[in-house]
Amino acid sequence: MPQKTYYDILGVGRDASADEIKKAFRKLAVKYHPDAGGDENKFKEISEAYDTLSDDKKRKDYDQMLMFGGIPGADFGGNGGYTYSTSGGDWASMFESMRNGDGAFGGFDFSSIFGGGGQASNRPRKGQDLTLSVDVSFEEAFSGASRKVSYQVPSTGERQSLTVKIPAGAVDGGKLRYRNRGEVGVNGGARGDLIITTNVADHPLYKRDGADVRMDLPISMYEAAVGAQIDVPAPNGTTVRLKVPAGTQGGKTFRFRNLGAPNVKRKGSTGALLVTVQVEVPTNLGLKERETLKRLLEEDKRSYRPQVESYLKKKETA
Repeated sequence: MPQKTYYDILGVGRDASADEIKKAFRKLAVKYHPDAGGDENKFKEISEAYDTLSDDKKRKDYDQMLMFGGIPGADFGGNGGYTYSTSGGDWASMFESMRNGDGAFGGFDFSSIFGGGGQASNRPRKGQDLTLSVDVSFEEAFSGASRKVSYQVPSTGERQSLTVKIPAGAVDGGKLRYRNRGEVGVNGGARGDLIITTNVADHPLYKRDGADVRMDLPISMYEAAVGAQIDVPAPNGTTVRLKVPAGTQGGKTFRFRNLGAPNVKRKGSTGALLVTVQVEVPTNLGLKERETLKRLLEEDKRSYRPQVESYLKKKETA
């Protein structure tokens, strides 16, 4: 049986407007909210759907995943008391906030259905999440690192410190979540979480593309024309030999499997090193070089611009 989409759960079409999505959620929330004696698991399901579809960016990402047959999850796993993600989604915490009466679903105000104050105001509520960021080098993000951080809890002024374990393959903007390290709860509620964002520094050679690592490699027009073998440094510290075939064009990309970064989304998997060659033309030619190239140009009878030449001939005969 095909897996239900968020649109199916709310009973709306994929072209539904924001107002239609909100109305559908409101109707289902009245029916399934735990305070009204409804099914909590069903309420979690519709709340998750609403949280995604009511946010323009989340909805766009979700629609793109549906195009490829995927149903998105939240975290990519983790250990040592945290999860690592690049999307920032954490449904477990969101559902806990929902049970505690917090506004976890796209700004939807449940008091408009069940009224404010009363029993809900005396409920235990989870404390707010706190956020920090840590700066790491490209190499540290590639192979993993640790940072000792300290911060202050606003409501109590207490100082907290911990060692942040940055997983190998961490990406710029990735998030580490440490449970129960945030603000204290209300009325005996659980503490919030500490969310740490990784800021990865630029590298002079490499750029990250998820688990893949990209680099541009300048080659001379002579190397491109006759072929060459060029030693290329890989981000893991090794050196690989790139065989450039004769006649290689600028912009061609060569792929080296398993020489990229560890994949934080898929444990045990490694990305690729993608090397794109950029053909460089010499700017300062000696007299002998200039004469040689000029002679080669005169002897070259190849057509490099057939479409342009064909268009010009049509104009001449018109």
